[in-house]
Amino acid sequence: MTAATLEKTAPTLAPRKKRRITRNVLPVLGALLAGLGIWYGVTYLVLSEQRRFLLPPPDEVLAVAVLDPDHLQPKLEALALTTRVALTGLGIAVVLGILTAILMSQADFIERAVYPYAVVIQTVPILAIVPLIGLWFQFGFTSRVIVCVIISLFPMISNTLFGIHSADRDAHDLFTLNRAGRWQRLVLLQLPAAVPSIFTGLRTSAGLAVIGAVVGDMFFRQGEPGIGGLLDTYRSRLQSEDLIASIFLASFLGVAIFAVFTALDRAVIGRWYGTSRA
Repeated sequence: MTAATLEKTAPTLAPRKKRRITRNVLPVLGALLAGLGIWYGVTYLVLSEQRRFLLPPPDEVLAVAVLDPDHLQPKLEALALTTRVALTGLGIAVVLGILTAILMSQADFIERAVYPYAVVIQTVPILAIVPLIGLWFQFGFTSRVIVCVIISLFPMISNTLFGIHSADRDAHDLFTLNRAGRWQRLVLLQLPAAVPSIFTGLRTSAGLAVIGAVVGDMFFRQGEPGIGGLLDTYRSRLQSEDLIASIFLASFLGVAIFAVFTALDRAVIGRWYGTSRA
């Protein structure tokens, strides 16, 4: 491309980039401002002064729970623990989910035998088996990780299995004509075809792992408190500012982990297919 061509295309690319940024950023900022307006409205117009402690205004939450180091430090330490729990559980769920899906894809009887139990794991209310997990594995870090694995395992199994089965039929015929073995077919055809579905399951499981970590924090109190344990403590003490700030921190953790895997998804799949995913 010549210098003259670059000079012609550069002015057209800049406005396009600005429009894309504006289109993506302005709705988010608008929703944020609308949410803050509703928050202030409920605090000062709906709640009486005696009940205003139930929903303190945003500026009080910021001043008390975030800008005060004595209040912020315990939240950051708890958030760090919850992050370790969520990432550990997610890593185990990813490995178990992919391996289980591979086994299920290799034989119909394995899929028929295992898949119903995978569905059961997903549908059983986690709160119903939390006491049993605590009884078997005590009430510390291990139990919290197990809760994360249980909650986030099924999306990895179902999406990976779907991706493996979605390999192109003509490509299967080509592998058959070349007398490819089962292992070659899996590694060279089925797993590459399953990459987009695996990343879809990974993004879903990432959000669920954070939920599992927070739930585990609430019920398993041995060792350091996680963000879920602080939520329960602040609720019982009616510390509304700290409670609201902790809720936002837990939400931010989920959004951050989801955003990381979404960016990784776009980078890997975009390179795989020569384009970026929306």
